[in-house]
Amino acid sequence: MRVRNLSILLCLTWTTALVGAAPGPEWKLVWADEFDRPGLPDPARWNYEEGFVRNRELQYYTVARTNNARVENGLLIIEAHKERFPNPRHRPDAPPERWQQSRPFAEYTSASLTTRDRASWTYGRFEIRARLPRGRGTWPAFWMLGTNITQVGWPACGEIDILEYVGHEPGIIHANVHTRGYNHVRGNGRGARIQIPDAETHFHVYALEWSPQRLDFFVDDRKFFTLENDGTGVDSWPFDAPHYLILNLAIGGDWGGQRGVDDSIFPCRFEIDYVRVYQRSPP
Repeated sequence: MRVRNLSILLCLTWTTALVGAAPGPEWKLVWADEFDRPGLPDPARWNYEEGFVRNRELQYYTVARTNNARVENGLLIIEAHKERFPNPRHRPDAPPERWQQSRPFAEYTSASLTTRDRASWTYGRFEIRARLPRGRGTWPAFWMLGTNITQVGWPACGEIDILEYVGHEPGIIHANVHTRGYNHVRGNGRGARIQIPDAETHFHVYALEWSPQRLDFFVDDRKFFTLENDGTGVDSWPFDAPHYLILNLAIGGDWGGQRGVDDSIFPCRFEIDYVRVYQRSPP
């Protein structure tokens, strides 16, 4: 969610998304949500982020509010609305740089679901089948953070962006990795992008395969980016420790809002068919 430095663009023209075929026999399904129970997301699987969280984004992330996160017709719907929402953390004396406190209201609402304090993993295959929202100002993502973020901070905890999409660049999927040694603040971020022209109209499968040696990123089982463990230590490879998942739809912000927000697109949806986590079976 914090990437700026994009290094690779691959142009692919397929438009047929996989329908969630299981990976090979070396992978064992260890966690999943198929979103087959209508209502709020399963609280045994998902927690929420709340409020103004990061990147100077414009939305307020709500908690357990069906307008913003719900399961219907076999899909998880994360839906952003153009609506004024009070900020309970507002402080009238807060300076503008304390943006999470200086704003009395949000002009948008959305949701961010996380497995933090629910489930985390070290290594595996992490997979989502999703259709992305359209429109300038949208910023959906499927990503991971190290569970030690409270102790060591970002980016030392490690961040793996399996899927990022900004609406002002339609049809371009981003994958990125952030560490203490490689991140956009230093101007040496590691990442790639790939053209999926129908990402807003069709479902596609976005996946990460994570091992001690490498991170491989896929769309519809076609690999488009690899980050290898260079063996230089935790500053460049903090990925031998547990990470948790995040699913969110941001509006505006440092990257998503670079060309403003088109208010005619609301409400807009990030639609997820499933989330699945696999780990390698013993040989």
